[in-house]
Amino acid sequence: MKQVLMILGGMLLTLMVHAQQLTKTEEKNRSFTGAVAVKKQYRVIYQMDNGDPKVIEKVLRNLNNALNDPRLKGKLQAELVAFSGGTDAYLKGSKYEETLKSLVEKGVIVAQCANTLHERNIERDKIYDFIGVVPSGNGELILRQAEGWSVIKP
Repeated sequence: MKQVLMILGGMLLTLMVHAQQLTKTEEKNRSFTGAVAVKKQYRVIYQMDNGDPKVIEKVLRNLNNALNDPRLKGKLQAELVAFSGGTDAYLKGSKYEETLKSLVEKGVIVAQCANTLHERNIERDKIYDFIGVVPSGNGELILRQAEGWSVIKP
């Protein structure tokens, strides 16, 4: 009985070893570590147009992840533009004040769409004082993309 168990155990071990072996293509893919940042500067604008807290938090997390990517450290110029429901993150009293201030301190331009303020009857003094205001969020995205900025909508 011991011999049968040892033979079965050896067969199982052999199967496991073979199952874990990768093809050359799989090994090549496994060793991939990402694109290399060869430019002196990269520019990105993040679109925040949804008031769902999970979406707002995803946008802020994604932007911080980009800022913390070691390949982009010191090479990334970033902007965050809010319109539509995304404006909720900029309203005084929101839970995002410290995160937004931290982004500004890291050099991120944090901007609000004036059209949304007008359409939602929100006075300028109802959003955080450190937020910039652009005529339109869509216009900002159009202009930045035309200037070669990457547009991200998490």
